[in-house]
Amino acid sequence: MLKNYNILRNLSLKEKATLLSGKNTWETQEIKDSVPSIFLSDGPHGLRKQVGASDHLGLNASQPATCFPTAATLANSWDEHLVEEIGQALGKEAEDLDVQVILGPGLNIKRNPKCGRNFEYYSEDPYLSGKMAGASIRGIQANGTIACPKHFAVNSQEYRRMASDSIVDERTMREIYLTGFEIAIKEGQPRAIMSAYNKINGIYANEHPKLLQEILVDEWGFEGFVVSDWGGDNNHVEAIKAGSHLAMPSLGAEGAREVVKAVQEGNLSEETLNQRVDEILTVILDVPVKKEESPTDWKKHHQLAKEAAMKSAVLLKNEAAVLPIQSTQKVGFIGEFAERPRYQGAGSSMVNAHQLENVVDLLADYPLNVSGFELGYRRGANTDDNLIKKAVELANKSEVVVVYAGLDESYESEGMDRTHLSLPQSQLELLEALATTETKIVVVLSAGSVVEMPWLKNISGLIHLYLSGEAGASASLEVLTGRYNPSGKLSETYPLSYQEVPFGEEYPAMGPYAYYKEGPFVGYRYYNTKKNEVLFPFGYGLSYTDFKYSQLHLMDDGICFTLTNTGHVAGEEIVQMYVTAPKETNLRPVHELKGFKKVSLQAQESCNVFLPFDDYTFRTYNVKEKEWQVNTGLYIINVGGHSRELPLSLEVFKEGVAKEVHVLLSENYQTLSLNQITMKDFETLYQEPVPVFQEHKRQLLHENSTLSDLQYAPGFLGRQVYRVLHRLLKRSQRKGTPNLNLLFIYNMPFRAIGKMTNGLISSEMSHELVRMGNGHVIKGGIRFIQQFFVNKKENKRWRSKEEVMK
Repeated sequence: MLKNYNILRNLSLKEKATLLSGKNTWETQEIKDSVPSIFLSDGPHGLRKQVGASDHLGLNASQPATCFPTAATLANSWDEHLVEEIGQALGKEAEDLDVQVILGPGLNIKRNPKCGRNFEYYSEDPYLSGKMAGASIRGIQANGTIACPKHFAVNSQEYRRMASDSIVDERTMREIYLTGFEIAIKEGQPRAIMSAYNKINGIYANEHPKLLQEILVDEWGFEGFVVSDWGGDNNHVEAIKAGSHLAMPSLGAEGAREVVKAVQEGNLSEETLNQRVDEILTVILDVPVKKEESPTDWKKHHQLAKEAAMKSAVLLKNEAAVLPIQSTQKVGFIGEFAERPRYQGAGSSMVNAHQLENVVDLLADYPLNVSGFELGYRRGANTDDNLIKKAVELANKSEVVVVYAGLDESYESEGMDRTHLSLPQSQLELLEALATTETKIVVVLSAGSVVEMPWLKNISGLIHLYLSGEAGASASLEVLTGRYNPSGKLSETYPLSYQEVPFGEEYPAMGPYAYYKEGPFVGYRYYNTKKNEVLFPFGYGLSYTDFKYSQLHLMDDGICFTLTNTGHVAGEEIVQMYVTAPKETNLRPVHELKGFKKVSLQAQESCNVFLPFDDYTFRTYNVKEKEWQVNTGLYIINVGGHSRELPLSLEVFKEGVAKEVHVLLSENYQTLSLNQITMKDFETLYQEPVPVFQEHKRQLLHENSTLSDLQYAPGFLGRQVYRVLHRLLKRSQRKGTPNLNLLFIYNMPFRAIGKMTNGLISSEMSHELVRMGNGHVIKGGIRFIQQFFVNKKENKRWRSKEEVMK
C-alpha cells in the first residue's frame, strides 16, 4: 500500500520520474503545491553548506560551522554518549542553516592504512564503527534532521573509486564490511543512506538489488531512501529497479527522460517507479518545518568540540612520566602545526571552522614556563636547515620541547590514497636533529590515520590528536599540562611498518578489480591471530593513572567484573570485551571485539562493570546456508584494556547449530600464511572463479573506463590528454595541496561526465568522447557536436512542458 497515494495519483509520469534526480548540486526537485525540495549537505564532522557556486568537493566557500573532530578521532573516545551529543549539535546547526540532510557519518572499514579517506571513517573494526555511527545518527536525527550514513558498501580505496570492483567473499562482506552498517541502521534508524561508487562482485553498489533490497530493507528493516554518491549513478533505470531513490547531483532532463522511456517501453514497471517515489516522499514529507528558535550557541558547541578532542586524544608513550609537564619546567614549542594546525581532512568534508584555535596564541592561558617557539619546518616544503638550527637552539635552552608534527593536507585527501606511511621528510630530519640534544622530546601528532614511527625510540612522550577539529589546540594543552587525564584508545592497529600490512603491495588496486584476499583478517584480527608484533595494538592507550581488572563473573546476559583506579588521580578507562570462538569452528580470528564501555573513576575508587551480550556476540555467517548462526561450543570471553592485554577470561558454553558446514580453504588460509596466498587460494575463499583483468599496452576504452585509462588509449589524442592531466596532477601534489578537481577527474569514468554536468553533456555525447579517445577523433568529434545540438533541443523541449513543476 502506497503511503502517499493521494499525492502520487495526481503526479504525471514525467513528474514522478523527475523526483528521482536532484534539482541541482545539493537540492532535490520540488513539485509546486505538492512536494517540497530538501537540501543535502556534507557534514560528517561539521556542516559544509556553500554560500556561492556549489560543488561537491569543498572547493568553494561555505558557511561558518563548528568543526568537530573527524570520525577517525572520535572513534578513539569509544564514547557513544559523546558522539551522540555531537550529532545533536550537528543537527541543530543544520536546522539553523536550513539543511535537511547531513551526508554522514562515514563508516567504511579501514582495510588498509593508506586509504586517503581513512580520516572520515571510524575504525578497522565493524562493531566499534557501527556503535559510533549509530550514536551519531541518533544525535543528528533528534530534532528531525536526516542522517545519511555512507558509503554503502565495501568501499576501501580512493584510486579508481568510481570504477573499481571489490571482489570479496560473502562471509567477509557480511562479517566485516556490512556489520557496521547493520548496527548503525538498526540502532540509529537513519532516514537515508548513501550508496558507494564502486562495484561489489561485478555489480555497482547503487544498482545492487541484494545489497539495497534483500539486505538493507528486507533483513535490516531500513525505511529511508537511498541516494547515490555524487556522480555515482551508473544506470539510472537499473538503480531504481534495485532500490535506489535519488541520483545526485542533477541528471538534468536526460535522467527523467530515461525513466519515462523505460516505463513506456516496459523496461521499468510503473508500480516500481511509484514505490520508489512513495518511499522518498515518505521521508521528505516527514521533514519538520523549520522552527523559529534561538540561534546556534557557538560557545557551547566550541566547548563540546574541545571536550571531544580531549576525550579522543591518545597517550601512546610517557617515558619516565615526562607528562604532564610541570609548571616549573622550561618548555619550548616547535612545529608549524602549533601555529597553523592540521585539524581536519581535505575534500568534501572540509569545514569552514567557526572558531579555529592555535597553540601559540593559547600558551599564555596555561601554567607553562615557555622558553620560546620555533617553526622547525613548513608544511609542503623541503627541509629548511635554518629552521632546524633554530629549533635545536631552543631545545638546548629547554628542559622539554613539545613538537607539533604530523601529516599535512597533501598526504590525506578524498580522491587519492597515500603512497607511504611516513611523516614528511622535513619533520623526520627535525626530529633526528632534536634527538642529538639532551632535552626530553614530546611529540603531539596530527594525522587522520596510521603513520610509521622509526623516531619513537628517540622521544619521551607521544600524544596522538588525530584530526581534532577547531578546538584541538586547547585540548592538547589541557592534556599536556595535566588538567585533563587522557583516556583515548586507538581504534586501529599500528603495524611496525607498512611491510607488515597484508597485501600492502597490491593496495590500492590499480586495475578494475580490488581483491579482498585477506578475508575477515583485517587489522587486529590478523595481527593478533598470527601473533605478529605491532607498534601499538588495537584498543591501546595510556593514562596518567593505572587500572586493575579483577573478579570476572558470568551473568545470564553478559559478564560482570571489578575495575579499580589504583593511581593517584581521577581517570577514565575504556574496558573492552573480546570473544574467542570454539576451536572446532571454521577459520576465525582469535579475538573479535564484542563489547566496550567508558568508565570514570576517582583515585583508589572501584566499581562493578557490566558488559552485556547482544545479537552480535557469538554469531558467524554461514555461507552455505546463507544465514547468521551461533555454533555450538565453548567460547572464551576476554576482558582488558586493549586487544593485547586481556587479564581476565572465562569460558561460556553456547548451544546453537550442532555442526557447522566448513568451507574447504587452502592450506595457506588454514595456516594464515597471507603472504603466500595465490589467486587459486583466493578462489577457495571466494567459492567461485575470480575475474581477472588482462592488461595490455593498448586497449579499447569504454564508458566505464576512467580518464586515467587514457594512458592505454589506442588514439594518440587520448594519450596526450592523459599526459597533460597526469602532469597537472603531479604539479599540484608538489605544491603540497591536493587539487580536488583534478583528483576527481583523474578517477572519473566517461559515463560520469554526463552525470555531473546537470544534463549539459548527454550519455550519447559521453559515448562519442570514448570514440575520440579510441582514435576516431574526426568521426567522434562530428558526432559529439551533432549530439550536443540534439541534447540541447531535447532539453529545451522537455523544459517547455515543465511549468507545472516550478
